[in-house]
Amino acid sequence: MKFNKKANLIKLIHVAKTKLGLDDDIYRDILKSTTGKDSSKLLTPAQLDAVLDRLKQLGFEVESKDKTGVKNLADDKQSKLIRHLWLQLHEAGAVKNGSEQALAKFVENRVHVSALQFLSSKNADMIINHLRSWCKRLGIERLIIEA
Repeated sequence: MKFNKKANLIKLIHVAKTKLGLDDDIYRDILKSTTGKDSSKLLTPAQLDAVLDRLKQLGFEVESKDKTGVKNLADDKQSKLIRHLWLQLHEAGAVKNGSEQALAKFVENRVHVSALQFLSSKNADMIINHLRSWCKRLGIERLIIEA
């Protein structure tokens, strides 16, 4: 049985968008920053794979139907913004490792908390402001959203 890889990737990307709670502006910014295009229908399968990889970096996990264990990533607006800024810095080459583990280490070094889900609002704001300032110094100002 033949399947349409592009259609399946688009469906999976839209599931990720919903599960991550991304609004349309953030979603389109992710598409644009990853591929240069702002619609999944315009993307090649390779570009769709790249978008899916980016969404996985933001915390999306593809689940098989029989999977029971799910990784607990913080999914509040502040944490999503922190991840987004971190990945923008990674794309710009300012951050060598864009992984969740590297981000957790960065956060731990700044506010002595081991993961995003343990951040207070005050500490999350400090991290967001630090990352935004870093982005601004590098001329990365693609997305301005309030946490």
